[in-house]
Order: sequence, then C-alpha cells, then structure tokens
Amino acid sequence: MAVQAPSTEQIRDAWDALAPRFDQFTTAEWVMPLGERVLRRVELRPGTRFLDVACGAGALAIPAARRGADVVAVDIAPTMIDRLRGRASAEGLTTIEGRVMDGEALELPDDTFDVSASQNGVSLFPNLERGLSEIVRATRPGGQVLIVAFGAPRKAEFLTVFLGALKACVPGFTPLPTDPPPLPFQLADRGRFRQVLESAGLTDVRVDALSWETNFASANRFWDVVTASNPIAVQLTRDLTGEQRTAVQQVLDGMFRERSGGAPNAVLSTEMNIGTGTKDQRSP
Repeated sequence: MAVQAPSTEQIRDAWDALAPRFDQFTTAEWVMPLGERVLRRVELRPGTRFLDVACGAGALAIPAARRGADVVAVDIAPTMIDRLRGRASAEGLTTIEGRVMDGEALELPDDTFDVSASQNGVSLFPNLERGLSEIVRATRPGGQVLIVAFGAPRKAEFLTVFLGALKACVPGFTPLPTDPPPLPFQLADRGRFRQVLESAGLTDVRVDALSWETNFASANRFWDVVTASNPIAVQLTRDLTGEQRTAVQQVLDGMFRERSGGAPNAVLSTEMNIGTGTKDQRSP
C-alpha cells in the first residue's frame, strides 16, 4: 500500500517540535563536525555568497560563517532558525542571515550564490527533484553545489545498532521499509544520486562516499542523539512503555561495552554520500 507523503505543514510542525532537542543533542556533537569536514570540498573564502538549505541549527552555516562566508541559511522550521540565530549570536558571527523558508519553493532570486549546499536536508524532501532544482536555480552559473546524504542503511551503524536494540526488546517491532526506503536514504544509490544532480543542471558531477565516525560517550547519550535526530526516530519510540525504554537502553549499553572492551562509549560509523557539481555556465 502506498504511503501518502507528508504535507508541508506536517513536515514543518514535526521538525519545529523536534528542534530544541535536535539542537541540544545533535548540532555540536554530531552533525556540525561532519559539516566542517564536507565544506573542505568547496571553495570558501571571506565574502563567498553561501546558501544552506534545510539548515537545521547550522551544521553547515556556522562553519561557513566562521570562514568568512556571507551566509543565507533557510529552514522550514521557525524554531530551527531561532536556534541558528542563537548560535551565531553566541559566537559573534555577523554574516549569517537565517530565514524561515520552504526549500522546495525558495523565496530567493536566480543566479545569486557562489556555493549552495544542503546536509541531510534536501535529501529528506518528499519532492527531491524540486528541491534540487531550487538550489541550482539560486546558484550562479559556474557556482558550486554540495549535497550530503546518507548512504546505504546497512552501512549506517547508528541506525542498525538502534534498530537492533528495539527489535530485541519490543515484541512485534516493525522495521523500517526498504522499498522505497525512508526519505533520509533516498540518495543511498550513488548512481541515482549522480543522475538527479545532472538532471538538475549540474556539470562536473562527482558522487563519492565518506565514512562518518562518531564517538558516543555512552548508550544513554546515543539514545538522546538518535531520538532527537529525525521525526522518524520519534515515531519509532513514542509508544514504548517506560519498561521497554529501559530495556532498550540496557541492551544498547551492553552492545556498546561489547564493542569497546567494557568501556561505556562506542565509535559508530556511517557511510555518507557526498555529491558535488557546478552549475552550467550556459544556464540562462
């Protein structure tokens, strides 16, 4: 049975409700270090006009501004933009403009930005092609586009470990669908990734893999990070009883200690797909 895509309002409300925990548990600890790493693949210097679409609390926008870029960061969730502005203010970063905006219908002029990017953002859009088209439209001819997305689910240890613990503790636990996969994994196939970037009007397209390793201090911290990372995780865990939550966290603790020789922490690896391309100079 086909699953109806969520509406724009449902997406906005889900991310807006999650935003405080997302920022608290994932931004600095999990997603910003990845953002700092992938930004090395594009040309950033003081004055570079940089667009971050579906920016969250600033995983790309904050590091870009630290390098002196003039940043416009947009997200559909108002609370995410509030959090981004708070982070920028705390660091004294004055070259970030945060704006509430639907990434599938950017209220931005054509051919404006030197670099346009999205990290686990546009790859979550129900209309992926529309989101990519909007990013490319807003990029100047000859400008760069950077898209970061999850690779294969089986190579995302944060996911396989978390789902394994749920399956062990929750009778009748229903795993995530595989055909089609959840939206965060719709660019897991690098061949399709390349195809959609080229179809959006990019040349010199390159899509390759990066291993994203994160050291989680404890199983409880891991629980906080994963359950704050996406509305899907909220859905998977919202009906758990208190006893089931405790059991899942105990199983996770055992899995972490087994991996780490008895230590409470564990390093988990996730395969990320990184796509880059250049807007065709011939674009009107």
